[in-house]
Amino acid sequence: MLGSELVRALTRESDVRVIGCTSRMMDVTDLESVKQTLEQHRPTHVYHCAAYTAVDSAEKEPLRCYMVNSEGTKNIAFFSREIDFEMVYISSDYVFPGTGNKPLKETDPTSPLNTYGKSKLLGEKYIQILCERYKIVRTSWLCGLGGNYQRNFIETMLRLAETRPQLSVVNDQFGKPTMTFDLAKALVTLLSVNSYGIYHVTNSGMATWYDFALKVFEYSGRSPEVKPVSSEQFRSLARRPRFSALENAHMAELDLPALPPWQDSLREYFRRRDMFVQDQGSPGPTPGAQLIGSSEG
Repeated sequence: MLGSELVRALTRESDVRVIGCTSRMMDVTDLESVKQTLEQHRPTHVYHCAAYTAVDSAEKEPLRCYMVNSEGTKNIAFFSREIDFEMVYISSDYVFPGTGNKPLKETDPTSPLNTYGKSKLLGEKYIQILCERYKIVRTSWLCGLGGNYQRNFIETMLRLAETRPQLSVVNDQFGKPTMTFDLAKALVTLLSVNSYGIYHVTNSGMATWYDFALKVFEYSGRSPEVKPVSSEQFRSLARRPRFSALENAHMAELDLPALPPWQDSLREYFRRRDMFVQDQGSPGPTPGAQLIGSSEG
């Protein structure tokens, strides 16, 4: 979902040569596959977008989750010094426990509540150990067009509204909805930034899942009844942080442009969605040979 958007943004907005690697082209869980691909292209930068993102399923198959999010990340980071590339790793707000009530800075202590969050944090630690030049980019509540976009929150709400007159949506988890096209643009900006470390990159503004759902239906012209419920009422396998809104402090320190309010970007999502559906898909990776974006979607 993010990888395909990032390939388009890099091709459109920068002068680098881009290769978008699907999991068929480079299996991040296979060290030899990673080695062969990186040695073949010898990139200057690697955007590592590949991830196991099924948060509840991760509780049932933790090994698979760790293989992609942790070991896969380690496999790429292992070659960062030998080939001398900068690594940009997409991480998550779920590395935090979400027990506070203030936006979380990059320096705040981490303590994941679920397998997915633990696997992403371990990936961060591998990068900090193995890489000299890295940018860990934590984002949240990601939605976009491309890859398995049908599984994102917006599309899930629209799909459920087709068959259910009433929907129950959690109203006590706070975060920042973020669109892939905005995040991709920020990732292009980070290409030329020489400050390394951890970045929080999200759209501006905070919401609960309930707030998010209401805007989805308002902007899409649908009107199902939406009922706010607590996390306890909505049973799920994985525990989720109650408050994981990220403060984009590192971006602000460097005077990098803030991402738009999530409500504005949600409107833009629907504008792009109309064109995306008409085109019946999005363009594939652009051939090239200098910068590798690794993505499952």
